[in-house]
Amino acid sequence: MTATGQASVGVDEDRFVDLPAGPRLCHRVDGPADGEPLVLIAGLGIDLTSWPQPMVDGLVARGFRVVRFDNRDVGRSSSIGTPPPGRLRQLLARPRPGAYDLADMAADTVGLLDALGLGRVHLVGMSMGGMIAQVVAARHPDRVATLTSIFSTTGSRRVGQPARSTILRLAARAPRSVEESVARHLAMLGHIGSTTFPPDDELERAWAAGLWERGGGAVARAGVARQISAIQASGDRTAELRRITALTLVVHGDRDPMVHPTGGRATADAVPGARHVEIAGMGHHIAPGVVDRLVALVTDHARTTTTGAAR
Repeated sequence: MTATGQASVGVDEDRFVDLPAGPRLCHRVDGPADGEPLVLIAGLGIDLTSWPQPMVDGLVARGFRVVRFDNRDVGRSSSIGTPPPGRLRQLLARPRPGAYDLADMAADTVGLLDALGLGRVHLVGMSMGGMIAQVVAARHPDRVATLTSIFSTTGSRRVGQPARSTILRLAARAPRSVEESVARHLAMLGHIGSTTFPPDDELERAWAAGLWERGGGAVARAGVARQISAIQASGDRTAELRRITALTLVVHGDRDPMVHPTGGRATADAVPGARHVEIAGMGHHIAPGVVDRLVALVTDHARTTTTGAAR
């Protein structure tokens, strides 16, 4: 999958919103009622618990009202009832006719903002979540105060592509049990993570087991395939990124085998005035060792109110 984190796996804080023209979204809200709203969008196949709890707590401590949610087809949000693309379609990047795309997922995000009564928000997305956040910023500029895109890309096939070794791991047979899913997650994390910023294996085990439970176990694989299809159906979004007016921060690791660092550089090049921060030694994972730096980067960026400041 994509990045994961050390997060709470309980469901007692889950809330639900039924969108007028879309799925039911599960979400959580942390922080003061009068805090600046900051929305976290998770990546491919991972749910709202993928944001490390220390990162959420750090943002709340800085006065933000933090909203996290499960994208459609993951966690406790609605599964979309269309057939998933087969493995050949995924390898050939040929989505099924009528497949949803990133614009639909961006519309889900805006629908959640409407339901929660939120106007302009600070938007932070990782991996696929970064792509969704980019589309929201491009198509709904009045709703985005600042944008932070973490280890994401533009959709161009010339940049940000996964390593061949990563593709082979993604193409492996889906896990059939929670034990197998946890083992697969730890193996993938050993591949896409970092020795500079190592994961906490015990927390990752607990997270992976919780993801299996929240996501419905083995049936979740179809949702992952549909999300991959959404990325592929959206194609190269470089031209759209050039329309983003929100103050933008692009963060990427220089050791990312899931989304090559060229994806972050191309994103920053495409968005007018974007700031690019490449973290030495970071892979495709929000590990304990990078949480404080990400909290500081996101906070400083959100506090920047003019394009000429903090550059």
